[in-house]
Amino acid sequence: MDSSSSFAVECRRLPLALLLAAIISPTPAFAHASDRGHVLLLPTGYYLIGGAFAVAVSFLVLALLPADRLDRFWRRRLPLFSFNDGARTIVSLSSFAGFAILIAAGLLGSRDPLSNPLPLVIWTLLWAVVTLLQGMFGDLWSWLNPWYGPWRLLSRLIGMSEEASTRLPRWLGCWPAVALFFAFAWFELVDPAPDDPARLAVAAGLYWLFTFAAMLMFGYGRWSRSGEFLGIFLSMLARFALAGRDEAGRLGLCWPGAKLLAAEPLPPSGIAFLLLALSSVSFDGLSKTFFWLALFGINPLEFPGRTAVIGSGTSGLVVTFLLLAGVFLFAVWLGQLLAGSDQPLSRAAGLLVWSIVPIALAYHVAHYLTALLVDGQYALAALSDPFALGWNLFGTADMQVEAGIVAGADSAWWLWNVQAGVIILGHVLAVLVAHGFAWRLHPQPSRAALSQFPLTLLMIAYTVFGLWLLATPTVG
Repeated sequence: MDSSSSFAVECRRLPLALLLAAIISPTPAFAHASDRGHVLLLPTGYYLIGGAFAVAVSFLVLALLPADRLDRFWRRRLPLFSFNDGARTIVSLSSFAGFAILIAAGLLGSRDPLSNPLPLVIWTLLWAVVTLLQGMFGDLWSWLNPWYGPWRLLSRLIGMSEEASTRLPRWLGCWPAVALFFAFAWFELVDPAPDDPARLAVAAGLYWLFTFAAMLMFGYGRWSRSGEFLGIFLSMLARFALAGRDEAGRLGLCWPGAKLLAAEPLPPSGIAFLLLALSSVSFDGLSKTFFWLALFGINPLEFPGRTAVIGSGTSGLVVTFLLLAGVFLFAVWLGQLLAGSDQPLSRAAGLLVWSIVPIALAYHVAHYLTALLVDGQYALAALSDPFALGWNLFGTADMQVEAGIVAGADSAWWLWNVQAGVIILGHVLAVLVAHGFAWRLHPQPSRAALSQFPLTLLMIAYTVFGLWLLATPTVG
């Protein structure tokens, strides 16, 4: 067997190694950092008022906003300045160096997830903070990701072309990213010990190696668009951002969600990917509720631990995705039927699914807000002493963590309002985006409005569901 064939075989074995390492490694069970929460119950009236508000705004959008006025609104831009990608390799190499240090800290540092920086950085600074920044300020991840710099450096050293000779089949789309995103969601939400530093270091390290090997085999650009789930997810969120670059590289400001309306229809794999992103965050909240645990005969006041709910968690993650996908496709199909459209369902769904992005971002912010406020402080302390050797690199190792920032009555009041406001605002913006796509599909006002009623009802129901998740008792 020649070297290229051997390399291809090894690349195919890496995902299996990653899965086996994540599942069979014997470790004690740790609670997820964001699971260590405070019970903040949103008053029932909040989600009732939020649902009514979403209904009113949705009706006004559908009935009163002409297409040309909405289009002019979305197209407004404020040009700023141009910059090139000259420093991108350096930034990415620095990010890779930091990632390597975190992996070493995970393997060699403290076993306490609140003292080791690896789980705190991945689950808090990366999954919560970077996601929020990406949704606000644009595609920062294309600079920060730990693959571009090493790939660029190695490809130049060995004289490899930027376009690899091995091509991914067109029909594959981004199904590899869907599968890897599901594995990531399962590890975060179902695995008994996603916070165990050593276990997380092995999983993250193997994923980096697998992704890097795939980029060498298929090309950085191709695999980034087909298989690297984190980059695909964050690039989708970046379309919602207030800032963005045009084709000439000029940075500018725009309305949130404006870049979504310039998007092309997503293929079936892209539709599945976006719906999985939303359903996984929703299931994260649902799986901790007293209601969900009662379905499986579990006393939430005597929670037996994550090991006891692996089966129900896995099935719940799958069923939540299938249910959301089925309801979404049914709403789009029914809207097309009401409008008498001859557009293919795949094109209509591929466009309208972009309206999920504001909702996914809103859920992400609301869901991880309390964890960010507390675990972010632990992260700052842990980064000063990554190997538990008594260092104080940034002067934060001895900082006092203020968990009361989310526990008092005053804190609860503003947290309720921020979370509820973010969810409602996300759904309202989703209605606006969906309305814009409806005009692309149906230029006639009456047909555009009719096509949106089922999807608008789905968004209203999801608003109420999201606020209910904040209002119902959960396991800490």
